[in-house]
Amino acid sequence: MNRPTPRNEEKSLKEEDFIVSKTDLKGKITYGNKIFTEMSGYSEDELLGTPHNILRHPDMPKIVFKFLWNRIQHKQEIFAYVKNITKSGASYWVFTNVTPSLDKDGTIRGYYSVRRKPNSKAVDEIKGVYKLLLDAEKRGGISASDKVMTDFLKDKGLSYDEYIISLQRQ
Repeated sequence: MNRPTPRNEEKSLKEEDFIVSKTDLKGKITYGNKIFTEMSGYSEDELLGTPHNILRHPDMPKIVFKFLWNRIQHKQEIFAYVKNITKSGASYWVFTNVTPSLDKDGTIRGYYSVRRKPNSKAVDEIKGVYKLLLDAEKRGGISASDKVMTDFLKDKGLSYDEYIISLQRQ
């Protein structure tokens, strides 16, 4: 499936909306609720079995997903702000929580994500942070972006989790 070309159109979730999806260990979509398919613009048949990153907007820094994958592969949950792209090229922001799905023996069997409408002030701030990270990636790759993120959090005196949660509580 080809990635859509971004357009200057933004969609938004309603306050009561929750997007739910599940993926396998490789990030291929195994389930998506009705709001997930509606927001994405894809049909369920188009989404199932497709890598979840089909929704990744080019404005998203790669370091955010590297960090996300590292956390969930170590059986830790993560919260993040993510800008997604729809089939038509429109975008939408979400506040996401991703957790590993474990079997009774504690083995990771897949991943579960619940997304909701983000705080608009948080999105305004995170856009600037993500621009810094993207600029660093363009100059020096993902390691440069990682350093910018580490230095940014150190300057704030916050862990990644503390920073992300504080944005949503604004």
